[in-house]
Amino acid sequence: MTETRSNTITTLCLNPALDVTYHVNKLIPEQKSRSDSARHDPGGNGINIGRALKRMQIDAHTFCVVAGSIGQLLQDLLQHQLDNVYYEHVSGETRINSTIIEVDTHKQYQITDAGTEIPPAQITKVVTDFVNQTANGFGIITGSCQPKTPTTLYADLVEQINHAGGRAVVDSHGDTLKHAIKAKPFLIKPNLYELETILECTLASITDIANAARMIQQNGVTHVCVSLSEQGAIIVSPENSYYAKALDVEVNTTVGAGDSMVAGLVAGFSLEKSSQDALRYGIACGAGTVMHPGTELFSGHELAEFRQQVVIETLDI
Repeated sequence: MTETRSNTITTLCLNPALDVTYHVNKLIPEQKSRSDSARHDPGGNGINIGRALKRMQIDAHTFCVVAGSIGQLLQDLLQHQLDNVYYEHVSGETRINSTIIEVDTHKQYQITDAGTEIPPAQITKVVTDFVNQTANGFGIITGSCQPKTPTTLYADLVEQINHAGGRAVVDSHGDTLKHAIKAKPFLIKPNLYELETILECTLASITDIANAARMIQQNGVTHVCVSLSEQGAIIVSPENSYYAKALDVEVNTTVGAGDSMVAGLVAGFSLEKSSQDALRYGIACGAGTVMHPGTELFSGHELAEFRQQVVIETLDI
């Protein structure tokens, strides 16, 4: 008898951050740039995904690593933004990521810290707890890892989740993503730059991107979603491939939009929606997020209208 899969969702965030966003009129070399509207938000890919799932009223568990006084501030900020959150405390200091938005040019600059190291025993503990909680549900493995963390870690977690009958979701980049793909997760969501980087080629058209994603899908990844910023996104699934244009909304900042898309995709699949509908959820969540400042995410009431606006094109690739 085949074991019934669970629709429970867990998210792993080994390297969360305090996100600080500055709006400045213009950056001038060798001069101070004054910001009159700095924001401090909880950040890190897995944290953002957990926050997004809660806004969709979808129950989820979040596992993350925190350190020092910045880690405590992060916990304080998350007190009402995450349910079922499990903290692993390590020495050092939780990282601070900075985004500078130049108002005059609408350009966005991001500075990302590497983060503090995690002792091997504590990595083992947190990932074991994460895999055990995931069981045969959805396990979202996302974001960067701290220095000295093996690039094969995410692949190992995919294999463990697969062995337990679960569905692993990976949103990462570089060698970490390459290794994870070989382990055959349920879903990956690279952006175009990340996809071109791991394939070492330039993809000039929607057709080229879909064909590249299909090649990865045929090698064992069930669903490949490629986010294309202002162009929208493609999802390649076993039954077909689909493209959705981005919604025409006012963009404040793109920080957190990719994480919101992952949350929307997983939410759709956890609700047993089709891959087209999962893409519709992802596009809607991303659109809602780019409208807000800092790493503030979409509001739940925005999503129903946004989902109705998403147009899905079947690519037959």
